Amino acid sequence: MLMTVETNGLCKQYGSALRVNSLGLRVPEGAVYGFLGPNGAGKSTTLKMVLGLTRPTRGTITLFGKPLTAGSRMEMLRSVGSLIESPSYYGHLTGEENLRIVQTLRGRPAREVGEVLALVRLGEARDKKVSQYSLGMKQRLGLAAALLGYPKLLILDEPTNGLDPAGIQEMRELIRSLPERYGMTVVVSSHLLSEIDQMATDVGIISNGTLVFQDELHRLHERSEHHIALRTGNNALALEALRENGIACDYSGEYLSLPPLEDAQVAHCSMLLCERQIPVLRIEERQKSLEDIFLGLTEGAVSL
Repeated sequence: MLMTVETNGLCKQYGSALRVNSLGLRVPEGAVYGFLGPNGAGKSTTLKMVLGLTRPTRGTITLFGKPLTAGSRMEMLRSVGSLIESPSYYGHLTGEENLRIVQTLRGRPAREVGEVLALVRLGEARDKKVSQYSLGMKQRLGLAAALLGYPKLLILDEPTNGLDPAGIQEMRELIRSLPERYGMTVVVSSHLLSEIDQMATDVGIISNGTLVFQDELHRLHERSEHHIALRTGNNALALEALRENGIACDYSGEYLSLPPLEDAQVAHCSMLLCERQIPVLRIEERQKSLEDIFLGLTEGAVSL
């Protein structure tokens, strides 16, 4: 599998504080890569190093299969679009005029300005001064600037910040469509698991500067453990009865915890307990939530 972004042993130290610690990112070509972690975990610092805005203390960065160096940086970043932290703009100019400046600096065709404005749903506000834009509109203008040139790699830091629910949904749909429509690889950072879960194909989770998980998103879902929760009128007797019949179970709080069972097996357990005159009060199928998994990986230091 080809990797658009790779880092090896990437570190960034400020004084005695190690903000990024031996990070090994692997961003597959054509993926929407969710870079997830609590506020202050090192996400923005990492992305700034990938963009050449901050110099790593140690480690290497590879973009499109080639090392990112001081000599190659300018040429390689021509194929990269980014929106890091808050977007930059000239408030006294219109949205279109702001994009014309970026379009001219990048040497892109004039038609792309109208195209990206339409993509981010700012076509009707193109002649409005940016100082009169809402926070969400400014965020979308920043995305439009990043999309100019239809880069091979698009890096977005908290792109749904400031958007209303409808705008968040539009942003998700747009980000999900970019790899197929334009062949882009997208890296999206966020501290919100729910956002990444609805748009990413791959995910990396960072905590205190260290990568604690990296794989396809469905691998994270596989960590959610299914089990059957059973509450009876006498859990101690029920535990003994089930174990005598070869059914693995544990006693936790008010519920017995059984492994994932087929419907027929659950019915058998219920009948077995009824025969012992142990009343079955509640049977539930439970699953460890992604939030619980995320909290476990990041030791609870997360905003959800």
